[in-house]
Amino acid sequence: MSIGCGAFAVTTRLKKKQPKTFKVKVITMDAEMEFSCEVKWKGKDLFDLVCRTVGLRETWFFGLRYTVKDTYAWLKPEKRVLDQEVPKDSPITFHFLAKFFPEKVEEELVQEITQHLFFLQVKKQILDEEIFCSPEASVLLASYAVQAKYGDYDPNFHKPGFLAQDELLPKRVLMQYQMTADMWEEKITAWYAEHRGIARDEAEMEYLKIAQDLEMYGVSYFSITQNKRDTELLLGVDAQGLHIYSPNSKLNPNKSFPWSGIRNISYSEKEFTIKPLDKKKDVFKFYSSQLRVNKLILQLCIGNHDLFMRRRKVDSIEVQQMKAQAKEEKARKKMERQILAREKQMREEAERAKEEMERRLFQLQDEARLANEALIRSEETADLLAEKAQIAEEEAKLLAHKAAEAEQERQRLEVTAMKTKEEKRLMEQKMREAEQLAVKLVEQSERRLKEADHLKQDLTEAKDAERRAKQKLLEITKTTYPLIAAYSPPPAPPEAADFGYEPPRLDFKDSDMKRLSMEIERERLEYMEKSKHLQDQLKELKSEIESLKLEEQQQQAGLYSLQGEARGYVPEPVYIPHSNVRTSHGTTHTPPPPLMFHLLSLLPLVLQRNSAYMSQMTFFEEV
Repeated sequence: MSIGCGAFAVTTRLKKKQPKTFKVKVITMDAEMEFSCEVKWKGKDLFDLVCRTVGLRETWFFGLRYTVKDTYAWLKPEKRVLDQEVPKDSPITFHFLAKFFPEKVEEELVQEITQHLFFLQVKKQILDEEIFCSPEASVLLASYAVQAKYGDYDPNFHKPGFLAQDELLPKRVLMQYQMTADMWEEKITAWYAEHRGIARDEAEMEYLKIAQDLEMYGVSYFSITQNKRDTELLLGVDAQGLHIYSPNSKLNPNKSFPWSGIRNISYSEKEFTIKPLDKKKDVFKFYSSQLRVNKLILQLCIGNHDLFMRRRKVDSIEVQQMKAQAKEEKARKKMERQILAREKQMREEAERAKEEMERRLFQLQDEARLANEALIRSEETADLLAEKAQIAEEEAKLLAHKAAEAEQERQRLEVTAMKTKEEKRLMEQKMREAEQLAVKLVEQSERRLKEADHLKQDLTEAKDAERRAKQKLLEITKTTYPLIAAYSPPPAPPEAADFGYEPPRLDFKDSDMKRLSMEIERERLEYMEKSKHLQDQLKELKSEIESLKLEEQQQQAGLYSLQGEARGYVPEPVYIPHSNVRTSHGTTHTPPPPLMFHLLSLLPLVLQRNSAYMSQMTFFEEV
C-alpha cells in the first residue's frame, strides 16, 4: 500500500511543469522596459538584451542593480538570474545604472547615449543630495540642464514661470537662502541665456565636466570599522582608488589609496586588507559586519581597478571603432548644426527682410496715398488759385480805376483843404475878434455892475434923503395944517371908492432924481441891444464853426477812404484827438476847438453879468 502511494507522488511531480520564462522590468533613467526572459538566462544575457534595446555599446560602465533587504547588489553576469538573490516578485525589478564612473568624461564617454545616461544619473544624485554641490555650482549646472532640455533661450517663448515645474536645485540650496522661486528662476535664466548655440549633447557634456570635479562624484560609500573596538569610518570607492573618511565628513578623506599604489586587496569573512605597493608602508585593515556588503565592496574594487588599468593601455579595436564613429558622428552633427544654424539664420534674415519689405511696402502705400491726396489737393489749390488770380486781376483793374478816382478826389480835396485852411484862418480871426469882444463885454459888464452898485448906493442915500425930506415936510405940514385944510379938495364921491379911487399923490422928487432915472433907462436899453447883438453873433459864430468842423471831418474821412481803396485795404476810422460826447439822442457831438471852447466858457459869464445888470436896472425902475 505504501509503495503504491509513493508511485503516485512521483507521477504527480513529473506531470507538474516548471515555467520556462519569467517577467523582468528594467528601469533606466528615462524609461521603463519589460522583458520576458528564459529561466536559464544568465545575468549577462539580460544585460546584453537591455544594452541592445537602449543602443548602448559602452557597456563596461553600467550594470543592473536590485534591492536586497536593506542594501543593494549588482546582478552578476556569470550566474543565472534566478540563482542570485533577486526579489521573487513578478516582474522582477532591476535598475539600469552606471556602476563605474570615468575619470575624464570628455575623453572616455564616446556615445551620445552614454553621455545622456550619465547626465541623468549624476543630475538625480545632485538633486537627491547624494553628491554635495555648492549653491553657485548648482545654479550653473541647472542652467546647462535647462539648455539641454529647452534649447536656446528665446524671451518671446520662454516667459517668466516656464521653469516652475522643473526640479533644478537641491532642497538644501533652496532652504539655505531666503529666495522665492521667481528669484531662483531669474538667476538660472541669466546663465541660461549665455548658453545660446550649445546643442543638447554639448550642454550635457558641460554639465558632466563640472560635476566630475565635485568631491563626492562617482564615490560609493560604505560603513566600516578600523578595529574590533568598532571605531566607525567610511570607505569610499571610486575611479581613483580607495579613500577613508570620518563618519561626519564625506568631502575630505583622512587617507587615500590610489589604484596605482595598491598591490593587493583581500578579505576574509569580515576583514579587509589593503597592501600598498610600497612595502615600507603599513598594511591597512578594516572590518565590515555584513558579508553581502563585503562582496559588493570587493566587486567595486575589482571593476574600478580593471577600468583604471584599461585606461592606461591602448584602446581596443572596438573602442577605436567606436571613437572613430563617434568622431564622425559628432562631425556630421556639427556640420548639420552649422547647416541648420545657417539655414535658421538665413530664414531669420529672410523673415526680417520680408518684414522690412512689408513694412516698406506699407510705407510706400501710405506715401502713395498721401501723394495722391496731395496731388488732388494741389489740383484743387491750382483751380482755386486760378480763380483767385482772375479775381485779383479784376480787383486790380477795379482798384486802378478807384485809384484814379481817388487821385482826382485827392486833388479836389487838396483844393478844398486849401480853401478850408483860408476859411479856417478867417474863422480863427473872427473867433479872436469875438474873444476880444467877449472880454470887452465882460469888462464892460463888470464896470456896469460896479456903476450899478454905486447907483444903488446913491439910490439908498437918495431914499434916506427923501425920507428925511418927508419927515421935515410932515413936520412943516403939521404946523401949517389949518391952512392946508382950507384948501383941501372935496371928498371923493361914494361910487369912486368902489372903483379903487385914490387921491392924487404928491411927487416930492427933485430934478436930479428924474435925470438919474432917465439916464438909467437909456443905459439899460443900450445894454440890452448890445447884449442881444452879441448873443446873435455868438450863435452865428458857433453854428459856422460846427458846420466847418463837420465839413472838415467829412473831407478827411473821404480822403483817407480814397487813399485806402487805392492801396487795396479798408481804411480805419480817423482818430480825432478830441473826446466825443454822446447826446441823449445817441448822436456823437464833436467838441469845438480850444478857442471856441474859451469863447463858449465866457458866454455864461457874460449872460450872468447881463442878467445881474438887468435885475439892477429893473430895481431902479421900480424905485
